[in-house]
Amino acid sequence: MDSYIPHRQRLWLYVLTGLIIVFLVLPSLIVVPMSLSGANSLIFPPKTWSLRWYEAYFSSPQWQAATWVSIKVAVLTTLLATPIGTAAAYGLYVGRFAFGTLIYGALLASLMVPVILIAIGAFFLFAQLGMVNTIPALVLCDTLLAVPFVLVTVSAGLKGYDLNQEQVARSLGAPRLKAFLTVTLPQIKGSVMAGAFFAFIIAFDEVVIAILMSGGEGATLTNLMFASLRNEIDPTIAAISSLMIMLTTLPPLIGHLIVLRRDRSRVS
Repeated sequence: MDSYIPHRQRLWLYVLTGLIIVFLVLPSLIVVPMSLSGANSLIFPPKTWSLRWYEAYFSSPQWQAATWVSIKVAVLTTLLATPIGTAAAYGLYVGRFAFGTLIYGALLASLMVPVILIAIGAFFLFAQLGMVNTIPALVLCDTLLAVPFVLVTVSAGLKGYDLNQEQVARSLGAPRLKAFLTVTLPQIKGSVMAGAFFAFIIAFDEVVIAILMSGGEGATLTNLMFASLRNEIDPTIAAISSLMIMLTTLPPLIGHLIVLRRDRSRVS
């Protein structure tokens, strides 16, 4: 039986999908033209066009200092969360534990708990340790949030991997770690890199924990943005938001285009 449905009959589905995409994306895209406004306040649509707010961001020592704090926290979180999440995903995939589902759910618990509760608990804990407003405290908190994303991403990559290949390497005398690094990791590197990217974005974009755990010279970029938005409507925030949108959208898009080009070259 022919199950082909003509495009004309699926036109309503295309329209509905387009409307959903516009509904989800348009609020973010509005920020971009607002960042190019020459006015002293947030206006849409802009009456005049200017790059003054991008210049204000790059020339401000305060904004630059907060950016470097966020970058440091994001990089350190990525370096910590990626191996932890990868090791957890690999252990659950290879171990086949009787309570593997419960362990998997426990590792994802930070996704189910409201971030504000995690932030409050972390604040009281690190306050007793004298670590509030320190980069290590921010890194540990962001790692707690980032590990589940790495775990889910790497677990998805392992589902398409044949573990017998690693077992062959081990049968030839390779230790488990060497077999993983030389056989398994190269084949799931795409999932690991995607998990690392998610960890970086989660740490760089996190604001709730940053509000409680950072401040002053140690404030993150998102904390400073929130404070600026609360105290005064500074259009510099729109410029920073536009840059953050590019940071989160361009790398995956470029990576997807590279993969498509590589697949086409293999076919041809």
